[in-house]
Amino acid sequence: MILKVVIDDQLLELNVPGEFLARAQDFFARMDADMDRGWQVNREWVEQPDPLLRAQIAADKLLTALENEDHKLGRLMAGYIVARIPGIDTLELSPAGEIRDHRINRQDAPATTPSADGLPLSHAGAPTGLTKMEAMAQAAKDVSKVFRMGRQYRYSVYNHAAQVWEESPAIADKEQAEAMREHAFKARFDAMCG
Repeated sequence: MILKVVIDDQLLELNVPGEFLARAQDFFARMDADMDRGWQVNREWVEQPDPLLRAQIAADKLLTALENEDHKLGRLMAGYIVARIPGIDTLELSPAGEIRDHRINRQDAPATTPSADGLPLSHAGAPTGLTKMEAMAQAAKDVSKVFRMGRQYRYSVYNHAAQVWEESPAIADKEQAEAMREHAFKARFDAMCG
């Protein structure tokens, strides 16, 4: 498997072969056993790191390994992340950030999975049956403007069902980010008009 790692605007493709993953399972189990005892995450002690935080801890170690050109540790950390986060697409490392600033993007995009009311999950819970003017006003509230984060661009879409803002993946080009944001806006508008 290839793990795509983004540091600032640089893309690295790390090869993590399946046979390597099989051989490293004992090492991964020891990492999990260490984290089962709790872990210092920047300024806070976390008694029981969840799977996402464990992957972010490994991502932080991967960043250090890449900076120090420690290929063995880097491969082990990349392998741990691939083994513990099925469907990982990209790993965005934050060189100046904290452990929780590392972003893990998965391939399984929720926007294509229908919810109980037939709407894609990203639109679940959004008001429906609105007039075009009402839908346009609500979509403007639900889809943020494009914003810059480091050297990349993002936008956010409000998930009414979960009551959280969901960020887009990192996008290197502002025009592409604007086009993707327009697509998200239209999808939300159409979902609320229907």
